[in-house]
Amino acid sequence: MEDWAEVRRLHRAEGVPIKEITRRLGAARNTVRAALNSDRPSRYERKARGQVADAYESQVRNLLQEWPRMPASVIAERIGWPYALSLLRKRIALIRPECVGIDPVDRVVYEPGQIAQCDLWFPETKVQVGAGQQWVLLVLVMTLGFSRFTTAAMIPSWQADDILSGMWSPDPRHPPGHEDAGLGPRGRDRGTGRVTAPAAAFAGTLATRIQLAPPRDPEFKGPVERNNQYLETSFLPGRQFALPHDFNQQLADRLVRANTRTVRAIQGRPVGLLEIDYQAMTPLPPVTPPIGLSHRIRLGRDYYVRVDMVDHSVDPQVIARFVDVTASPQAVTVFCDGRVVAEHPRSWAKHQVVTDAVHAATVARMREALALDRQRRQAPVRQRTDGHAVALRALANYDAVFGVDFNPPATKAK
Repeated sequence: MEDWAEVRRLHRAEGVPIKEITRRLGAARNTVRAALNSDRPSRYERKARGQVADAYESQVRNLLQEWPRMPASVIAERIGWPYALSLLRKRIALIRPECVGIDPVDRVVYEPGQIAQCDLWFPETKVQVGAGQQWVLLVLVMTLGFSRFTTAAMIPSWQADDILSGMWSPDPRHPPGHEDAGLGPRGRDRGTGRVTAPAAAFAGTLATRIQLAPPRDPEFKGPVERNNQYLETSFLPGRQFALPHDFNQQLADRLVRANTRTVRAIQGRPVGLLEIDYQAMTPLPPVTPPIGLSHRIRLGRDYYVRVDMVDHSVDPQVIARFVDVTASPQAVTVFCDGRVVAEHPRSWAKHQVVTDAVHAATVARMREALALDRQRRQAPVRQRTDGHAVALRALANYDAVFGVDFNPPATKAK
């Protein structure tokens, strides 16, 4: 490059003849002439050699035009590929984008109060939930689109009611946004965009909308996905958790620090932009939206109700009556005609039996009263002349009342 520029400068700018240029630069005369006749520096280019995949390229293109997602192994079988599959994979990787088409990505700009993205994060660390059980629990992560302010909390299950409780509990001012687990259909119906009845009731009460993320499209909710990665790499390593409450406490402490760091996408700190988000949000409704697990059941003789594979005792005095069971991530409450008849802390362990000591004592008193009533009913009766039934007591009872003993101890013979 330097010689080509120097030759042109000497010959055209200073008028140095070709013979003198060859002497100064030590180059051949033909090389100097070639440099003067060329409009760009000379470059060595090796002649491309053919590859074994060239002979099969037309067949590969025909298959990909009709089936753009056909795997390389199937293509190799269809065209009778006789070489290593890795060579064919490289050629298919170059051809497939032309057949599939380009999916451009728009630059998304979030307005204040417009959206909060939600996602479920599954940390690998197992958490002690009691009764010697350890489980990999899920964490509901929520990120505001404008300020990037993030909240997160571990929840007991991915049932829609528990997810809605998590969305309401960390900070009820956050409007729900994208959510793809528990709130919509699963399987083939995931792409329909329909939410479940509890999620629709929750969104209707808040006068907002829940939009389900398409399956296998992490770009749809990029901010919350990046926060999931941040928690996975910057929060989780090297930590131990005694209980879910301990996990949430450590996570809350970490998020206080995370929300004060500068986010490059917005060139600001989430905690500094949070108030702008709040001011643009819809005011909260006067009533609490329906959240938490809930169902109605007629209380059986065993006076227990089941919530998420855990049995909780209820006041046995309402046996055979209808009771309403509600459960949040923290507590289980049972109502009967608007009156609280049971209240227990929510157990995150499975297959447990939670019994209130007051309920057990009430059952003991009820059984004792029932036994006395049965004893009274089973006593022999005598019919009076007027037809009134009179209970007959054993003669030994009268002897005991009057202090008479007709069975004196035997004396020894002299």
